Amino acid sequence: MNFDERYAEYLGMIEPALAGYFGRREGFPFDGLLESMDYSLTAGGKRLRPALVLEFCRVCGGEVRSALPVACAVEMLHTYSLIHDDLPCMDNDDLRRGKPTNHKVYGECTAVLAGDALQAEAFGTILRSELPAERRAACSEHLANAAGVDGICGGQFMDMLSEHPEDESWLTDLQARKTGSLLSAACAMGAAAAGAGEEKTELAFRYGAALGAAFQIRDDMLDVLSTEAELGKPIGSDAEEGKLTFMSLYGEEKCAQMVRRITELAVSLAKELGSDFLAELALRLSDRRS
Repeated sequence: MNFDERYAEYLGMIEPALAGYFGRREGFPFDGLLESMDYSLTAGGKRLRPALVLEFCRVCGGEVRSALPVACAVEMLHTYSLIHDDLPCMDNDDLRRGKPTNHKVYGECTAVLAGDALQAEAFGTILRSELPAERRAACSEHLANAAGVDGICGGQFMDMLSEHPEDESWLTDLQARKTGSLLSAACAMGAAAAGAGEEKTELAFRYGAALGAAFQIRDDMLDVLSTEAELGKPIGSDAEEGKLTFMSLYGEEKCAQMVRRITELAVSLAKELGSDFLAELALRLSDRRS
């Protein structure tokens, strides 16, 4: 099975599963909240993180479909982070994936609650799965680490600080928390769902970290080089707000070199794992336009 066929297979599992979580419930008085959660969760996107869960489960010898609740949980938590990131008190964005952001459609209060509920439901989805208890615990721990102070929340806090060092070490730490942590967790959760040992789990973390680093540098490049139509969100906002980015530090040429170098590491790790899919994914993300 080639890359496109396998990705299509994963999406064919992920999309219907996500669409089935937060529909209307008979007798439920808070349909507006469920609608808000569903609006952002089913808004499309690459489904990169859930696909990583499924591929790492496969590579580590697990039953792929058994990891589907874990894959959906990762996407729920990712969606929560996007809803909150777009809020007026954070990045104040109006578009996400080519559609109005959650708070623009449902209001700021509902958007906050939708994000909160999605984070809670992510853990509930793992804990209600049919995986063995120790695998559910491992997946939950990886997700919690990615969500908290050492992950997304810590990275977002760093991103909001008005005064900070203007150097690469600060920026690398910020992006490793805000972007890389959940990508690494997705890889490790797929391995955990399969019952993988320490060696495979460590490789999963390393691959996810490399993928996340290259992904973020490329994202900084696209904020300057791409168009709003291609990205499905506003461009140039980092420069307008005077944010520290890899592009503001190094410019296009060096950023492109950094992406190539880190992608080579990801490809090497993918080959060590025996996954042509993971190698091709790293290469495709390195020159993406959206």
